[in-house]
Amino acid sequence: MDLLSRTLLCARERDQLLIRRPWTRRERRVVFNGLVGRMAIAIEPVICGAVFLGLFIGMMMRDHDAKLLAPIFGLATLAFVVYAVVLMVPPIRAFVQTFAPIYIVDGYVRYRSPDHGSEIGENGYIAVLNDERREIAEWPSRGDDRLPHATRAAMIEFSHFGGIHRIDGRSTGVLPEAFAPLGVGVP
Repeated sequence: MDLLSRTLLCARERDQLLIRRPWTRRERRVVFNGLVGRMAIAIEPVICGAVFLGLFIGMMMRDHDAKLLAPIFGLATLAFVVYAVVLMVPPIRAFVQTFAPIYIVDGYVRYRSPDHGSEIGENGYIAVLNDERREIAEWPSRGDDRLPHATRAAMIEFSHFGGIHRIDGRSTGVLPEAFAPLGVGVP
């Protein structure tokens, strides 16, 4: 069976056979607060882009000499817009994913060391296995210590996008218990 077929089988099994629950209001609020915090950071490139756009338009309306410099400000406008979009895509994607279910599996957690496909900074992989030890989903892990090859029985809550949220009722830190509004202060 090729990789695409295995992936589709796992996705179909996950969507049809696994127990799932919706995100709680508190969990969604944590992700939303992260989104709002990132929006606060993205305001800067939006404002800078607007200033450079104003300079670009103003120079295009002036005489011939100003039009020679205008493309520089046009490129700066484009760069700031791209920067703002790059800042906002991950938190928007994360918030949209809060409308997908959180899956619950009474199965196994498998840890394994990095392989030749691992990126720099990854210390291995963590997977959710069902009660028959079939892989449901796997994510790369980041950290300093290399993950050992190990499998242990556990009750796991995970989302496809976010990874493992809880193992045996304990938070993995993927989704903090609370997140301060705008990411500033005490939650």
